[in-house]
Amino acid sequence: MAAVPTPRTRAGRDGLAAILAEPQRALVAFDFDGTLAPIVADPAEARAHPGAVPALSRLAPRVAAVAVVTGRPADAAVRQGGLSGAEGLEHLTVLGAYGAERWDARTGEMSAAPPPPGVAAVRSELPALLADLGAPAGTWTEDKGRAVAVHTRRTDDPSAAFELLRTPLYALAERHGLVVEPGRMVLELRPPGIDKGAALTAHLREAGANAVLYAGDDLGDLAAFAAVEKLRDEGVPGVLVCSGGGETGETVPEIADRADVVVDGPSGLVALLNALTDQLDADARA
Repeated sequence: MAAVPTPRTRAGRDGLAAILAEPQRALVAFDFDGTLAPIVADPAEARAHPGAVPALSRLAPRVAAVAVVTGRPADAAVRQGGLSGAEGLEHLTVLGAYGAERWDARTGEMSAAPPPPGVAAVRSELPALLADLGAPAGTWTEDKGRAVAVHTRRTDDPSAAFELLRTPLYALAERHGLVVEPGRMVLELRPPGIDKGAALTAHLREAGANAVLYAGDDLGDLAAFAAVEKLRDEGVPGVLVCSGGGETGETVPEIADRADVVVDGPSGLVALLNALTDQLDADARA
């Protein structure tokens, strides 16, 4: 049986101890891209790591709730994650579009807030703006319905293209009442006031959980990390996990520096989840 990694911080060790002591009152939550699924050039081609759903299916019946918290549309995460109908995941919830969309595994129902203002205007203006800026070949936009993302990963110099677009896209977002969420060679324009931290905290309250584990890999997960840190200040133990390196070869320092545990990409997260389940089973037999 592989051992659960020991968190490097006291707060993380307290969080892990609380989850092991009362797993039935713990929420475990994860980002999708880069955490449950390896990063790929085209997000439409992303798929959950082959071991992710089996690992979640083992762990989920032992905890209060399992959630995927993602900037993707909820239905995309469900479809590409292979989450619908998975045995053991009956109480899984997918909080998509940073919490504006919700899919519940038990019912299969999808719910969503009204479409945000400003996104349609950005969608209309973006092609001309990119042309005027001389955005290099390989720059492409992803329409997420409630947000629009501009990717530079496919360009010859992704970092240079990212810097070329950063300031104009921030200005475009501001004109239309949106904010920019930067990530790994992507700038996402979306409505303000909706983030993974708010979604995670609300779901923890709804689930009646008194401990939380959250795993993420990119700048968009900083709000969730901040939420867990705030919850810890309020007496709710928590563990922060960074999915770094691994299949992508990348680690975001802002995430790794604040994490209690750093795992080797989605495969490392799968190993952690299986080790956690093994430990819970061993504790139950003891």
